[in-house]
Amino acid sequence: MNESQQTAADAASNIPNKLCAGKSADIQGVWKILREEAEKVAASESTLIHLVEDVILTRQTPAAALGARLARRLAREDMPRETMEPLLTGVFEEHPLIVHSAIRDMRAMFDRDPACFSLLEPLLFFKGYLALTTYRVSHQLWNDRRRWLALYLQSIASEAFAVDIHPAARIGCGILLDHATSFVVGETAIIEDDVSILHEVTLGGTGKESGDRHPIIRSCVLIGAGAKILGRVEIGTGAKIGAGSVVLADVPPHTTVAGVPAVVVGVASEENPAIEMNQHLDCRKKHM
Repeated sequence: MNESQQTAADAASNIPNKLCAGKSADIQGVWKILREEAEKVAASESTLIHLVEDVILTRQTPAAALGARLARRLAREDMPRETMEPLLTGVFEEHPLIVHSAIRDMRAMFDRDPACFSLLEPLLFFKGYLALTTYRVSHQLWNDRRRWLALYLQSIASEAFAVDIHPAARIGCGILLDHATSFVVGETAIIEDDVSILHEVTLGGTGKESGDRHPIIRSCVLIGAGAKILGRVEIGTGAKIGAGSVVLADVPPHTTVAGVPAVVVGVASEENPAIEMNQHLDCRKKHM
């Protein structure tokens, strides 16, 4: 990264936005539930005892559990688990807001995904959740100027989860990253709180320009599978992006767009599309 690119990235990180605002996570309450669910798994499915004991039942804190789970998935020959796990756990312990964000993401996936039947499921099995949590560690490392290490985590997360999030991107809390395969987020992108995103979504730049060149996604937005949002466009609060759409211009709040290129097809029929997860384009027409 040259000096001008670094200046642009630092400037993008100072844009005011609503990231991890408002709601608080009941970390200890969720931790109690996770342990109870892990005990049930250990009692009912002997083949998973080692997994739940290693990740949950032998751990004393959510930070340690997150570090153990990610280390199991991300360890490589060039960074074995005995190196990876203390690194990850240390970041979680030193920055409790990352644990807070991870718990809010976990709740979002449990609350919005009808296929998710327990809070433990995202931690053990959902690559979207694990990829997002890995990004949160890499983002902290990036902000701490440990940028080679941040890029290393981005690289191995891309290999492990088929999700590529630049560590300089800014992402809020309560994010549902459903299925997640081929999700791509560029360097200067911003995603606010309580957004739901399906697989094969790209938040990309256009051309070779530096500076703020990736999208801003405001809170409560629903982005359908395969949507491509390109350039420094803003997707307004409560908007809905239809599956397979290519968005090249700003989208007003509480508006539904679809198509290639995307055009306004009406007003979103839900106040909060990200929570409702209704991907049908059954929209109310805008008043003329």
